[in-house]
Amino acid sequence: MTTQAPPKSRARMAIGGVLLAAYVVVVLLATLWPTPLDQGYSAAIQKVLDVVHRNGVPEWFGYNKLEFSANVAMFVPLGFLSALLLPARVWWLALVMCPALSIVIEITQAVFLAARFATLTDVISNSIGAVIGILIAVLLRSAVYERDQKVIARALWQNGLAS
Repeated sequence: MTTQAPPKSRARMAIGGVLLAAYVVVVLLATLWPTPLDQGYSAAIQKVLDVVHRNGVPEWFGYNKLEFSANVAMFVPLGFLSALLLPARVWWLALVMCPALSIVIEITQAVFLAARFATLTDVISNSIGAVIGILIAVLLRSAVYERDQKVIARALWQNGLAS
């Protein structure tokens, strides 16, 4: 008797693929818009920083740290969805693809978008976010695999098929 892995869920793959494609479009729009997204919002950003500082966030957390954190947060879903959609044996490709996308975005900003600023810091923050998302996906996959193994073992034991 040969055992075969169950087929992948087409619905899960389709939904994940649509979510990833939609999220890539959002990231590209945010990063490749001709002008910086925060342009004209410095007063509002300062008000947000004032509120968070009054509520316990240290004063050293200023605009640059906020921007870095936003870049990290922006790439977490990208890393998560990429790693989840790749086959389990090649999840690590997301560790290459997500930073590569960030590098391409920064090069595009430097070459084609005069009002945008390409920085190594953006590549680093985007990559950190992607790695966080990838780790979450890998841990989730591992937890689901462990749970499935226990469910299978229990079913075999209950049916008297365990050796």
